[in-house]
Amino acid sequence: MRLPILLFLIVLLAVAGNSQSVVVTSRKTTYTRPKPIAEHKRTFTVNYPKVRTSTPALSRKIESNIGYLKVLGLNVREELHDVQWLEEADYEVCYNSRGLLCMTLFMSGSGAYPSGTSKTVVIDLKTGARVMPAAAFQKLVELVKRVKMKQRSEIDAAIAELKNDPDEKDVNPAELFEGADITVNELNEFSVDDNGVTFIYDYNFPHVIRALQPDGKFHFTWAELSKFINPNGPFAKFIVE
Repeated sequence: MRLPILLFLIVLLAVAGNSQSVVVTSRKTTYTRPKPIAEHKRTFTVNYPKVRTSTPALSRKIESNIGYLKVLGLNVREELHDVQWLEEADYEVCYNSRGLLCMTLFMSGSGAYPSGTSKTVVIDLKTGARVMPAAAFQKLVELVKRVKMKQRSEIDAAIAELKNDPDEKDVNPAELFEGADITVNELNEFSVDDNGVTFIYDYNFPHVIRALQPDGKFHFTWAELSKFINPNGPFAKFIVE
């Protein structure tokens, strides 16, 4: 009877190792600052994504690459004592299928005024590594030009809207976008799903006019990206089928 059981375990581990998704659960932790600078700064909450895969080593690697420290630069120890900005850190699973995990992490807090930030990452579930443009795409210079075209359309629409808004007559729309430029480095942040890839760009508007900032999300279907997909990369599966 031992041989059939052994074979069953081998098959089970093989299936797990080739899993197209992972199990992601939440572990919410509330921290108490020993010396809060104000009553509303006494506590902050971090919701940690916990990952279960075929092996503990792979699970740890994925958790590291979707960790708040690595993705958002959040240092909990510093928040407990020195920084005291954070109020909440949380995440959203955007896609978990076909060997890829896409997740958005965000955090909010307050200093002189309330603010927040977020970042989206894509993880290759086979290796546990974050998917970067150099591995996923080819012809990056031409791809950047395509993304810039969509960004230019968004900027033009935003400028026209601001010029026609009587409540924003003191805002110079052209100045807001003077530094807006997508390079190969700005392709690092993107989301992925069965419909394609969405590149994400932050215009970094000042806080007082943050509400006027465009989405900065430029979607391309897999068909539109077919010539730019690295045939040996993690996205090739979306093109050959």
